[in-house]
Amino acid sequence: MLGDSLSGVRVVDFTQVAAGPVCTHTLADLGADVIKVEAPQGELGRALAPFVEGQSLAFLALNGNKRSVALDLKDPPQREAALQLAAGADVVVESFRPGVMQRLGLGYEDVRQRNPDVIYCSVSAYGQQSAWRHKPGVDGVLQAASGLMSVTGLPDAPPCKVQVPIVDMVTGYMAAIGVLGALARRARDGAGQWLDIGMFASAVALQESSFASFFADGVAPERIGSAAPYAAPNEAVRCADGWIMLAAYHPSRWEALCEVLACRELLSDPRFLDLPGRIAHRKELVALLEERMTLRPRSEWLQRFEAVDIICAPINDYAEAVASPAFTGADLAEMVRHPVAGDLTLPRTPLRAVGEVPRTRRPAPLVGEHTREVLLEAGVPLVGPHK
Repeated sequence: MLGDSLSGVRVVDFTQVAAGPVCTHTLADLGADVIKVEAPQGELGRALAPFVEGQSLAFLALNGNKRSVALDLKDPPQREAALQLAAGADVVVESFRPGVMQRLGLGYEDVRQRNPDVIYCSVSAYGQQSAWRHKPGVDGVLQAASGLMSVTGLPDAPPCKVQVPIVDMVTGYMAAIGVLGALARRARDGAGQWLDIGMFASAVALQESSFASFFADGVAPERIGSAAPYAAPNEAVRCADGWIMLAAYHPSRWEALCEVLACRELLSDPRFLDLPGRIAHRKELVALLEERMTLRPRSEWLQRFEAVDIICAPINDYAEAVASPAFTGADLAEMVRHPVAGDLTLPRTPLRAVGEVPRTRRPAPLVGEHTREVLLEAGVPLVGPHK
């Protein structure tokens, strides 16, 4: 099973909010024993709305399959306990601003002295060596700084971010991929290493093809809403009762689209003879398509398009998405029982082998829920209020 791939791997997690927790959550979903070290009052992500019975849903979603140890890292005995936990780990992941862990005596060199083959992953806004390394950053700020916000939204509208924390998510996944690569390297040659995963660099990587285009011609991309800058028609189009995302730019699919819409005259229209022409005259093209598509309901067009292999999908809201066969057929939600929040429906990890339905082994922990258990298990003396 994919869900036990990292069984036997211990991860000590000093992350908070989203990007770092996404990394450690991914490792936990793959079977790693993730020990979340957080302040006695809990990490910052526990304060993010919305809440169920006082529990942050964002925290609950990103911290399943982990155990929580509450330690005050400003208190020398508790800081030493954290260092001992890190010294016994395969992987340490932290997401403080560069320099913070070093000042606490928990940086890479501090841990490496006791654990030479440790894999130490630092997640930060701009990276450990960036000129901006001391700047704070959150998802929206990184969407702005990385150029992502400049290409999101409509041409004449104010700047618009991707509503979900996409930079947090991709940074967490990049960090998890880095850890998996480092584990494979260590299995080969026994060497640990210090990984530097920045949100800014991850956001740029998310736009890799767009930056490649910019480097080639020096032209910054513009905001064009739902449309793809490299193809047309490849955008949202209106029907009588809703919207469809339509991708019919391949020559055979473009021809099939004109056939289904009974507008074969567009095939010989000088504006639309080839892909560059359709891109250049996108506005006129979409208007002509919508003249026909607004005559019939979305469901009918979807059926007609799919019958001739035109790539398309309804533009669903969340209620429609979770009711769709794509969601239900893949078992993408599960019920998790939390001791305070009660029974919750949460997204299920997409990491799975064919035929496998992964299940959360444990809900997101309460603050310090496993402190005594973990310290005793690791042979670390009980400290502070845990004595």
